Amino acid sequence: MEATLGELHAALEQLGMKPRLRGNPDRRIRRVSTLEDATEGDVSFLSNPKYEKLLQTTRASAVVLRPDVVAPEHLDLIQADDPYAAITALIVKIHGYRRHRQVPPNRSACTIHPTAQIGEGATIHPGATIDEEVVIGRGAVIYPGCYIGPRCRLGDGVLLYPNVVLYDDTRVGHRVTIHSNTVIGEDGLGYAPIGGNWVKIPQIGHVEIEDDVEIGAGCAIDRATLGRTRIGRGSKFSNLIAIGHGTQIGEDCLLVAQVGVAGSVTVGDHVTMAGQAGVVGHIRIGDRATIGAKAGVTHNVADGETVLGAPAIPIHAMRRQVAYVARLPELNKQLKRLQERIAELEKQFERT
Repeated sequence: MEATLGELHAALEQLGMKPRLRGNPDRRIRRVSTLEDATEGDVSFLSNPKYEKLLQTTRASAVVLRPDVVAPEHLDLIQADDPYAAITALIVKIHGYRRHRQVPPNRSACTIHPTAQIGEGATIHPGATIDEEVVIGRGAVIYPGCYIGPRCRLGDGVLLYPNVVLYDDTRVGHRVTIHSNTVIGEDGLGYAPIGGNWVKIPQIGHVEIEDDVEIGAGCAIDRATLGRTRIGRGSKFSNLIAIGHGTQIGEDCLLVAQVGVAGSVTVGDHVTMAGQAGVVGHIRIGDRATIGAKAGVTHNVADGETVLGAPAIPIHAMRRQVAYVARLPELNKQLKRLQERIAELEKQFERT
């Protein structure tokens, strides 16, 4: 949707962001773009000071940035304390969310078990398979190639992209989005060593995904051996995330690509795990903790703590380690000089 700069400013005011407008309120804005790619009619944003120099060359008609940033006079501005949040709101206003193709009510091209219950307004695309005793809420969208196993429960407004697989008894809350090729409810790594062999332990638990969760492409979430594996309300996963059986992920967590969490881990609320972080089983990650990229977490992490490294340690200790490692060449030279000096002193001592 096209809008004027004044209308965009008003939309942010309605959200309580207290923006400030500098420039022509009647300027027409048709899309949101990056500082590098923007052209006439685009609005862009600056939240990272590292890209501030691009303000001098951008062709954007307007830029969203913090009030303390100095911008060229020719640029129209919307100044906001949190430019990232403001531009997010403007993307929603101008571009909206992806529209999903509706199909006629005739579902002859789908495989839907007669005991399944499909909510009002749900769209089941050709090639989807809905097994026995499944319940799907109102307004759900199930794309081709999806398989929903026996006794699964899906809430209202659920969106499954192509080739999502939900094993039996999976529970999915309202307004959950799951991207392509993700598998939920597969057996966890459960084997007992008996007589020198690995004997499979039946995985009789299930997975529960709470409301407003979004799960990226190619993720795998194990069902619990007993009880449940849980993904808390509002949590967001990037692609290629693996969650072990019986793990509990709290509310509003953010997991970046290639994170792996082993089984029986308890993750608190508002936890961030950066790319390629790994967590061993049977530990607790506290509320508001941050796990740095490539960190290997082997012990409990306290509330609010940030850890880095493998094995992961608190960030202040890791910074000291990095500083020490950077000095190793210099320290090695000093050690050699001391060894040479000691050798000279020993020779002097022997001569006396």
